[in-house]
Amino acid sequence: MRAITLVVLSALTAFVAPAKSPAEEVYPSRVVRIVVPYPAGGGTDTLARLLADQLSRKWGQAAIVENIGGAAGNIGASEVARTTPDGYTLLLSSPGPIATNSFLYKEMGYDPARWVPIALLATGPYVLVLRTSFEGSTVADLIARARANPGKITSATPGIGSIGHLSTVQLEMLAGIKTAQIPYRGLGQAINDIIAGHVDMMFDTPTTSLPLHRDGKVKIVAVGTTERVRELAELPTLAESGLPGYRAVTWYAMVAPPQTPATLADRINRDVVDVLARPDVAEKVRGIQMEPVTKTRADAAQFFLEETELWGKVIKQANIPLQ
Repeated sequence: MRAITLVVLSALTAFVAPAKSPAEEVYPSRVVRIVVPYPAGGGTDTLARLLADQLSRKWGQAAIVENIGGAAGNIGASEVARTTPDGYTLLLSSPGPIATNSFLYKEMGYDPARWVPIALLATGPYVLVLRTSFEGSTVADLIARARANPGKITSATPGIGSIGHLSTVQLEMLAGIKTAQIPYRGLGQAINDIIAGHVDMMFDTPTTSLPLHRDGKVKIVAVGTTERVRELAELPTLAESGLPGYRAVTWYAMVAPPQTPATLADRINRDVVDVLARPDVAEKVRGIQMEPVTKTRADAAQFFLEETELWGKVIKQANIPLQ
């Protein structure tokens, strides 16, 4: 009887499938939610929607973008950090929630060091934008007016800790000026006030500001990269404009909640890199004034570390108080 029982148990075991971890299941088998921690309309949102569309086609499952703005990206990032680490909720963000907010906020609701890197998606320059009615069209003009009117030049920033904010801080430090900074919940809202003439200046991405510059609704006077930008070759860098060492370049990345399995993160990375490497998709990314990046998760993790160190130094040197 004992021998018969063992045989029966062995036969039954052969028909019982072992439980699969999330990384071993077919992925994705349902909708993937890509959270952008900013309002709709900025460069991060534009890139997210482009990538979501391409991933939906590749996966045969919908990838949807959800905008959860507020607190320089902390609200949306906090929500993602609390979700189940199964690959069905991902964060697509610019540097704040990944590399800089930890230097600026006492309470964030998440630990940036615990993100599971998925991919560095793209890089892009920041450009210095003025309202069209501003009295001057160069960086030198702006600095001269700011020195003559301390604290009177208004500058829009897309949330404390954003690269747009830190670009303004870096300008003030190197030029020896002080502006009246006005924080907004996102780039889209800020650029609208530049167009309306309510605010004097801001650092923006070419994704939103270049078409407006060409239409005469704003004026771009310089770029934050170390070399001139192809689409704005006639405009100098800020370093060329009397601020040597100035650099303001943003980037966009995808991360997953803490404890997401490495095998699952690797799988998503491969799919994202495959999409971005396609010539037609790469051209679309360049069309929104970004440069696509196709590297490994390890490369992304190292890049996040280096950027955290870079902007951490800027924040400390500027003595920006914790919020």
